[in-house]
Amino acid sequence: MAPQLALRPRPLSVQAPAAVVMIRPHRFHPNPQTAADNAFQLEPRAPARALAVAAYREVSAAAERLQAEGVRVHLFDDTGEQDTPDSVFPNNWFSTHPGGHVALYPMYAPNRRRERRVDVIELLKARYRVQDVIDYSGLEQDGLFLEGTGAMVLDHLARVAYVARSRRADPVALERFCTHFNYEPMVFDALDPSGRPIFHTNVLMSIASEFAMVGLRDFVEPVRAAELRARLSECGRELIELDARQVAGFAGNAIELSGRGGEPLLALSRRALDTLEPAQRRLIERSARLLPLDIPTVELAGGSVRCMLAGVHLQPRCTAPRDTRSAPGDQPASHSACSSARPSGQSPRPLSALM
Repeated sequence: MAPQLALRPRPLSVQAPAAVVMIRPHRFHPNPQTAADNAFQLEPRAPARALAVAAYREVSAAAERLQAEGVRVHLFDDTGEQDTPDSVFPNNWFSTHPGGHVALYPMYAPNRRRERRVDVIELLKARYRVQDVIDYSGLEQDGLFLEGTGAMVLDHLARVAYVARSRRADPVALERFCTHFNYEPMVFDALDPSGRPIFHTNVLMSIASEFAMVGLRDFVEPVRAAELRARLSECGRELIELDARQVAGFAGNAIELSGRGGEPLLALSRRALDTLEPAQRRLIERSARLLPLDIPTVELAGGSVRCMLAGVHLQPRCTAPRDTRSAPGDQPASHSACSSARPSGQSPRPLSALM
């Protein structure tokens, strides 16, 4: 009998991180400071305490599901003392990049600026090879904002930053980011159902290694939509065009991850999955397995799964086998449950303590 060959893990895609940072909120509620330009945000009908409990459970369950699929989850708790209702969406205030680079972003809403926290950056430095931290947050004093991978959808393979114009994506801040990180900006206008600029690009589009999902019908200029279509096609990606119902259901707010053995996973909400047509699902499943997460309460705040997951595109440090200590927020993928990154009642240090 011929010996069986061990299956080799797939090579990881630059587009699909194998680790994420998540923030579990204790006092979640839709943010009144962001409601004016976020058409996806809804007024809750449940009592505040019930919302907070439901969001806490949804994030906990999502983190456990991701870890069960082989994604490394660094889970931090936000007990809410600093009035940070949108802390569940960390991808807006920081991003990580191959080569050991971390970026910190200027946030539009004043209470969202308090989401930046030193323990997250310390975890990244402890567990990954971080070469530099580039801090754009000082641009807030000049009224210039760029809300991370909410405002930008990054094609890490083709080095393109896709950006829908809004007050949360200032062109000066965007130019600085693209210059520092070597991305080509591709800016377009897109409107929400009320006729206002789409507040974040990542509710409109998602780019995976072999396909992209885009709400092209929300583009103001058909010529620009055609240019984006051609650009994605040049990179060899299949285009899945989303209609208004699917965009409203957060189908565009998805992220490709690398699971166990490098398996490509497309993480999205259950609500988003339910909006996809069978043909669209089949196209996605040619290259990635669909991984729906149940987060109906979190989605009341106007964001979905992509907003909840800050991808870690950094090289892990080699840890000695006998070193079994864990840094705050470090939850190995082999664990079946996610424990708190910080004892309840203990507030995180502000990010200014790091700089």
